[in-house]
Amino acid sequence: MANPSLNADVLEQVRAAVAPDAWSTAPADLAGMSHDASHYLLRPRAVVTPQSFPELVAVLTSAHRAGQPVAFRAGGTSLSGQAGTDGILIDVRRHFDAVEVLDGGERVRCGPGAVLRRVNAMLARHRRKLGPDPASEIACTIGGVVANNSSGMTSGIAATAYHTMESIRFVLPSGTVVDTADPGADAHLRDREPELHSGLLRLRDQIRSTPALRRTVEHQFSMKNTMGYALNSFLDHDEPAQILGHLMVGSEGTLGYVASVVLRTVPVATEHATALLVLDSVDRATDAVGGLLGAGAKAVELMDAAALRVAQDLPAAPDVIRDIQVKAHAGLLVEFQTTDAGELAQQVAAAGPVIEAQRPTTPAALTADPAQRSALWVVRKGLYAAVAGARRPGTVNLLEDVAVPPGALTGTVQGLIELFGRYDYDDAVIFGHARDANLHFMITPNLDDPAELAGYEAFTEDMVDLILGANGTLKAEHGTGRIMSAYVRRQYGDELYAAMGEIKRLCDPRGILAPGVLLDDDPRAHVRHLKVVPTVNGAVDRCVDCGFCEPACPSRNTTTTPRRRIALLREADIAGAAGDEATREAIESAYSYDAVDTCAADSLCAGACPVNIDTGAVMKSFRAERHGAFAQRAGSTVASAWAPLTSVLRTGLTIADGVPSSLLSGVTSAARTVLPHELLPAVGKDLPGPGRKRSNLGVPETGGASVPDVVFFPSCTGALFGPATGDVGASAAMLEVCERAGLRIELVQGIDGLCCGTPWASKGFTQGQNTMAARVADAVIAATDGGRVPLVCDAASCTHGIADLGAHLDPVRAALWEEIEVLDAVTYARREVLPRLEVPDDARLDSLVLHPTCSTEHLGTGADLTAVGEAVAHEVTVPPSWGCCGFAGDRGMLHPELTAGATEAEARDVAEVVATIEAAGGPADRTAFASCNRTCEMGMSRATGQDYEHVLETLARVTRPA
Repeated sequence: MANPSLNADVLEQVRAAVAPDAWSTAPADLAGMSHDASHYLLRPRAVVTPQSFPELVAVLTSAHRAGQPVAFRAGGTSLSGQAGTDGILIDVRRHFDAVEVLDGGERVRCGPGAVLRRVNAMLARHRRKLGPDPASEIACTIGGVVANNSSGMTSGIAATAYHTMESIRFVLPSGTVVDTADPGADAHLRDREPELHSGLLRLRDQIRSTPALRRTVEHQFSMKNTMGYALNSFLDHDEPAQILGHLMVGSEGTLGYVASVVLRTVPVATEHATALLVLDSVDRATDAVGGLLGAGAKAVELMDAAALRVAQDLPAAPDVIRDIQVKAHAGLLVEFQTTDAGELAQQVAAAGPVIEAQRPTTPAALTADPAQRSALWVVRKGLYAAVAGARRPGTVNLLEDVAVPPGALTGTVQGLIELFGRYDYDDAVIFGHARDANLHFMITPNLDDPAELAGYEAFTEDMVDLILGANGTLKAEHGTGRIMSAYVRRQYGDELYAAMGEIKRLCDPRGILAPGVLLDDDPRAHVRHLKVVPTVNGAVDRCVDCGFCEPACPSRNTTTTPRRRIALLREADIAGAAGDEATREAIESAYSYDAVDTCAADSLCAGACPVNIDTGAVMKSFRAERHGAFAQRAGSTVASAWAPLTSVLRTGLTIADGVPSSLLSGVTSAARTVLPHELLPAVGKDLPGPGRKRSNLGVPETGGASVPDVVFFPSCTGALFGPATGDVGASAAMLEVCERAGLRIELVQGIDGLCCGTPWASKGFTQGQNTMAARVADAVIAATDGGRVPLVCDAASCTHGIADLGAHLDPVRAALWEEIEVLDAVTYARREVLPRLEVPDDARLDSLVLHPTCSTEHLGTGADLTAVGEAVAHEVTVPPSWGCCGFAGDRGMLHPELTAGATEAEARDVAEVVATIEAAGGPADRTAFASCNRTCEMGMSRATGQDYEHVLETLARVTRPA
C-alpha cells in the first residue's frame, strides 16, 4: 500500500528537483520496478532515473526536506527486500556505471551501477578480479555489493567488500558529500555534520571501553556477518569519516548514497584442482573441512542429502553423483586455486591423505580437467535453479543464509533438516560455503496461503532460536533487509541495537532512507509487504525475479527488461483481480510497445536465466497472437515468393541509395508520425546500398557431378544490404578466402528463394516460418547429400536460425535434418581456412575491435570469432560492455531507440579504444572494426560512427595479394 503521507503536492516538490524525463509515475514503470529478487513487494509512488550526480543529490536532498521515503535501486538482485519502497525509488543503474582501472589492475574505482561481471571483465586483462564473488555476479552491481557487504564462495571474510574497500565517496540525506580518500575528509565531516561527527566518536568510545560490547562485536564479525550495521568499523578505524565510510558498507542504503568506491583487487587463479567428496553423513563431511582448509583448499562447498538427490536429476550430473544411493550422505565440492603450478601440486599432495582419511563412498580424485571441473560446478550452481524451477505454482523461492562458529556447523545442519521435516518443507535443500560455516537453505512456501504463512512464521522463530543458540548470525551474505530486520535486537542485545539506532538517527534524522530495512521494531516486520505470485503464463510462471536476465537485455535502457516483462503480466493480473481496472488497463496499454515491440527477441535472457525462461520466445508468441489467419497465410505466401520479393527490396534500396539522405530521413520520419512504427522503418544516411544477388556470386549451385568441400548458404541480409566499407561483402569474402585456401565451394540450389526463417520467427509469422523451413530443409538435404558435406552460412543469426530449423519441420524432415552439420562461417574459417591460408605478418592490422553477437553466444562460436580476429590483427579487443546491439534484423530500423539504448555502454568502450589508438599515433588504416552478422554490423556502425564489416572481409583483405 502506498505511503499515505506521500500526497500529490509533496510528490510534486520532489519531482521539481529533476528533469522531466528522469521522473515517472506511469503505472507500468511503477509496477515493473516494484519487483526485486526478494519475496517482498512495495510499489513506489515515483521512479527517478537521475542522469547526473548533481541531479541525484538534488532529488535526495529534496526528499530529505520533504520527509519522504527513498530507496536506491541498481541491479535489484538482493534477496532480503532491500531494493523496494512505497515512496520514491531512485534507479542508479544506467547513468552511474563508470569503471576506472587503477594501478595496472591493483585497484579499481566503480560507480554503483557497474555490474560486477563487467568490472571483472575489465580487470581480466590484468589477471585481477574483485574479491567478492557472489553467485549473482552476472547481474549484481557494485552498489549492491557494497550495500550488502557481499562475499561468496571463495572470498571468505578477508576478501569481502568491507575488507577490500580502500575508499568510498558517499552522500548523506542532507546533501553532505564525503570522500574518504580525501586527507581532509574527517575535518570536512566535522565541519558539515558536527553532531554526526561527535556522535560517532561517542559510540566508538562506548564500544571500545565496554568489554562485553567489544567481545560481542569481535565475535560477531569473526564470522561472515551482514546482520545490522558493521559495528566492527568502530574497532577497526579511529576517525569518524573512516568509521562512517565503513559503516556504509552493509548499510543497505539506510545511511546514505554510495556514489563510488575504490576497491583493492585479488589475483585471478590460473591453476585449479577440483574434487567431489561424497561422505556417508553430514558430520563426516563437516569434520573434513578443517583438514581440507589446512591443505590449502580455496572453496569447500557443502551439499546435504536432499541437495544430492536434486543434483542427481540435473542433466549435467556426472556418473559419480548419479550412481549414489543417497541416504544420509553429504557432499563436499572442494577446489584448490592458485597462480602457481608448483604450489598447486603441493596443495594436491597435501590434500591426498586428508581426502583418503575421510573414506569417501565414491572415487574422489582431484582433477584439473576443465570439462570435469565444469561439470561438478554446474551441479553445485544448478541446485538453486532445480528447486526454484520445480516449485509449485504461486509459491516463492526463499533462499536464506546463516553462519555459525565452525564447531557448530554439524549441529546446525542437522537442526535445519529436523526443522524442514517438522514444517513439511519436503523440497528444502541445504548447500553453502562450509569453509566459512556459512549455510544457504531454500524453501518454497506459498505466502499467500494463511496456513503456510503461519507455518513460515513458526519455522522462522525456530530457525532463529537454532542459529542464535549456536552463537551464530542470521545473515552472513545477503544483508539484513526486511527479512531479518525484526531480529537484529535479539542477535546483538539491547545496547548494541540502541547503538545501531543512534547511527541511523545521526545519519538520517528524518528516517527517509529505506525505512523498514535493516532495523525494525515490529516483531512481524518480516511478514509484511509479501509478494503475491499469480500464475499468468506457463512459459514464465517459474520466474523468481532474480534479475540475472537484465544486463544482457538490449531494451534495458529503452523500455523494460525480461524480469519486468514478466512482472507486468503478474501486476496486470493482480490489479484486475483487485478490481483496479485503471491500473490494469494502463499496464496493458503500455505493454504492447514497452514489452513486445521493443523486445529484440535475441533470447540471451534464456542463457542467463537460472530457471531457463526464454522471455524473447514469449514475446514472439505474443506477436504471433496479433496476427489473424489472413496475416499468417500472407506470411506463408511471402515465404513462397522470397526470390522475387528480395529483388523488389534490392530495387527499393537502389532507389533509396540515390535519394539525398536528408530527404529520405525526412520522408520516413513524416510517414512514421501517422503509420505504425512496426510497419515503416526509420532510414537515413546510414542505410546501405543494395547487395549482390546471391546466385550472381560467381560460383555454381550444387547439382554437378563433383562433390564440393563445403556447401554455402549466403545470407539474404548480404544480398539486401551492401558492404559498408566499399569492400566485397561477407559472401564474396567467404568465397575469396576459400578459393585462396584451395577449398571448393558451391551454393545451395535455388539460393535466391531461401532464407533461414528468422524474419518470420521474430515477427510471429509461424506459418511463414514453417513454410520456409520445409523449403530450406529440402534444398539443403539435397545439396549436402544428406549431410555428407557441411553447410556454412556467413551471418551468425542466420546460422543460428538454420541450426534450429528442425523445430519447425515435420517429423520426417526433422529426422533427416539431424544429419546436417551446420557451421557458421567464422567456425569454418578457423577450422578449415586458416590452416590452409598464409597471413603475412606485415599485412596484419595493428588493431581489430570485435563485436560478438547474440548468435555467437547461442552457437558457442565466440572463440572462433576471436581466433579469426587474431589471425588478421596483432591486437584484438572485445569491449568489456559488449552485448546484443538490438538491431535484431529490422528492429533497429523500426525502433532505432532500441539499438541506441542497447549499444550505449559498448559505444563508450569503443570510443575509449579509438581514443587510446589515436593518442598513441596509430594510423587509422591499421585499425578495423568487425563482427559476423550484416545487420549487427549496421547497428554497431550507427552506434559508434565506425565502419563495421564482417571479419571474413577483414581476412580476405589482409590475405589479398598486393
